[in-house]
Amino acid sequence: MKISFNINGAPQTVETDGNTPLLWIIRDVLDLKGTKFGCGKAACGACTIHVEGMQVRSCSYPAKLAEGKNITTIEGLSDGDNLHPVQQAWMEEIVPQCGYCQPGFMMATAALLEVNPNPTDEDIDNNIVNVCRCATYYRMRKAIHRAAEIKSANL
Repeated sequence: MKISFNINGAPQTVETDGNTPLLWIIRDVLDLKGTKFGCGKAACGACTIHVEGMQVRSCSYPAKLAEGKNITTIEGLSDGDNLHPVQQAWMEEIVPQCGYCQPGFMMATAALLEVNPNPTDEDIDNNIVNVCRCATYYRMRKAIHRAAEIKSANL
């Protein structure tokens, strides 16, 4: 089936089985490699993207549900050379260790900051439930608070 959607601001049409996880369309068809495969069960969050501004685990999101939607991957989070506040904070706080899961964490954080511009530690614990095998959670929490500061200063 043909599926049309906008990804990172650009229109795309792909021919695929509608039940194919959107993750594989993003990575293998569109060659956007920032979105990672982790568990394949929507548990770890490495594959987190935004669909209509909401965080979605793309490994379990059928491509047919993307029809007509606006999708953002880590590659589309920044505005050209201007980093998104989350990306800037991740760099300032030197968050990644191995880095594999970080695009998913950044996408989850960007979605959280859209609905809660000044999250508490409890808000972060309740909403950022991705998994990091390197356990960089302390640095991520600092970066999430820093991203909130950067975002509010840019308003």
